Amino acid sequence: MATDKERLLSEFPAISTQEWKDKIVADLKGADFDRKLVWRTNEGFNVNPFYRREDIEGLSTPKVMPGEYPYVRSTRMDNEWLVRQDITVHDASEANAKALDILNKGVTSLGFKLQRDQVNKETLSVLLKGIMPEAIELNFSCCISVASQLAGELAAYFASTGADVKQCKGSINFDPFKKQLVKGISNPQWADAAARILEAIRPLPGYRVLTVNALSLNNAGAYIYQELGYALSIGAELIDKLTERGFSIEELTSRIKFVFGVGSNYFMELAKFRAARWLWAEIIGAYGEQYKGEAAKIHMQAVTSTWNKTIYDAHVNLLRTQTEAMSASLGGVDSITVQPFDVTYQESDSFSERIARNQQLLLKEECHFDKVIDPAAGSYYVEHLTNSIADQAWKLFLSVEEEGGFAVAVEAGEVQKAVNASNAKRHAAVAARKEIFLGTNQFPNFTETAAQKLPAAAPAAHSCGCGTATIEALNFDRGASEFEALRLATERSGKEVKVFMLTIGNLAMRLARSQFSSNFFACAGYKVQDNLGFATVQEGVDAALAAGASIVVLCSSDDEYAEFAPEAYKYLAGRAEFVVAGAPACMDDLKAVGIEHFINVKSNVLETLRQFNHKLGIN
Repeated sequence: MATDKERLLSEFPAISTQEWKDKIVADLKGADFDRKLVWRTNEGFNVNPFYRREDIEGLSTPKVMPGEYPYVRSTRMDNEWLVRQDITVHDASEANAKALDILNKGVTSLGFKLQRDQVNKETLSVLLKGIMPEAIELNFSCCISVASQLAGELAAYFASTGADVKQCKGSINFDPFKKQLVKGISNPQWADAAARILEAIRPLPGYRVLTVNALSLNNAGAYIYQELGYALSIGAELIDKLTERGFSIEELTSRIKFVFGVGSNYFMELAKFRAARWLWAEIIGAYGEQYKGEAAKIHMQAVTSTWNKTIYDAHVNLLRTQTEAMSASLGGVDSITVQPFDVTYQESDSFSERIARNQQLLLKEECHFDKVIDPAAGSYYVEHLTNSIADQAWKLFLSVEEEGGFAVAVEAGEVQKAVNASNAKRHAAVAARKEIFLGTNQFPNFTETAAQKLPAAAPAAHSCGCGTATIEALNFDRGASEFEALRLATERSGKEVKVFMLTIGNLAMRLARSQFSSNFFACAGYKVQDNLGFATVQEGVDAALAAGASIVVLCSSDDEYAEFAPEAYKYLAGRAEFVVAGAPACMDDLKAVGIEHFINVKSNVLETLRQFNHKLGIN
């Protein structure tokens, strides 16, 4: 009958998880399932190669609706975020002209970075001329020692212009733990300073002035669970210490702004923002049922991370920031700052800033990401990630609370020590290519030079008079910094190091190994000469010497190395460094005849290249 409905999938039997796994194991042809396909994350949990409905049974997050406590899906009934761009104020009138210009190019949130001596009514009147504070989110950052003064000046300025202060929204970046984390300076009076700025900003009810700056942790190389766990600890510390000074829960939550970094781990970062909404709501909700409404809604700004950005092949940064902006927008943050691709080596120009703005506008106007609330909800994978990240972050949060809270931990340097240890582990992973930086430690641009992008020596840091460092500070060395230093040293040495591929024997193996070796040595800025192949070892060595090679890399098959490697090493006779590409079974025999250098997928690329730089007199 016409009313009958045929279930198209009814002919297919249900397949169990074990049957799927058995099929995968069979296709692996003896390889271990867990070692081959299960990913152990830096966050301390495993990720499986596939997920099914049974994997989210018992989880509460898939059952929550948007705008419903604990807000894992969303704190609002839309996904409209603000497009933010920051302006460093050198001259107030020039900054004002730039602000008015970019407001006509898609920006809906402005950030002004002020110097200490610019915090006054005169500067504000020039800076904000022609800008309607009721229509645009205005954000300010300055030295925390004058943040309270800025709050007062801003409130007075808005009052003098007749602005409707109830409609004015924005923030002042008062980071109470910046001194300890960034500068290593003890700051036991942070709560007193926080109370002062809360008092000063009361005429502006729409301004958030207590910054939970997780961005610093992200830029210092923190793992995702650390960034989130410590951010929750900072927020809880603000609530605890400032309620003791007479401020209400409602007032404090309306003044707190979380600023997260966002890296290129696409789904993990998306899940982080979902977990952040959830856990913060649980923390505030623990104060009582009356706080499970507006007070429990987190306010989040996402800023693309600098830890994973590079100087070499800098346009790859555009790919990184695009996925990061996608994670943040789909994760439901309130505003996004996309850092320009050239942020690692210069004050960004109009071109790179335009591209950064357009990356967000593309997501809005072309992809319509602002039209759907939490599209990842219900995904077995994303729900698993959300719960796993939340679990690890919550454990860290509880451990900090048990030790006395964030202020105690940061004054003791424990937070900095933990994050710096993560930074070191990530640097080690980059050195061994376990963490890939396209264009830097893998597939570099062979012909690029970057020394002209940077000054010969970094300018000396200027003291702001905030005190003397007495505790450990965060290490902000980017993930690519050691490879960049290596390559810059090669460029600045004035030496042209030529690496010659002596390809011989088995066609497939010599091509594969010459390609691997070319990418390997190009990471140090060496000039690479690849070759189609040589009939004899002697022919290849002669060609290498004629080309002025400093390093000769033998590329062949494991079986042929036993014959070719000793012959090539003997004929070369120390006239250039000799390298064998691979880890052949006969390696010990080759070492016995004097061959020292072997490169393969298990090599520590950074350390190996440092050794060659040292041998070649490049420092």
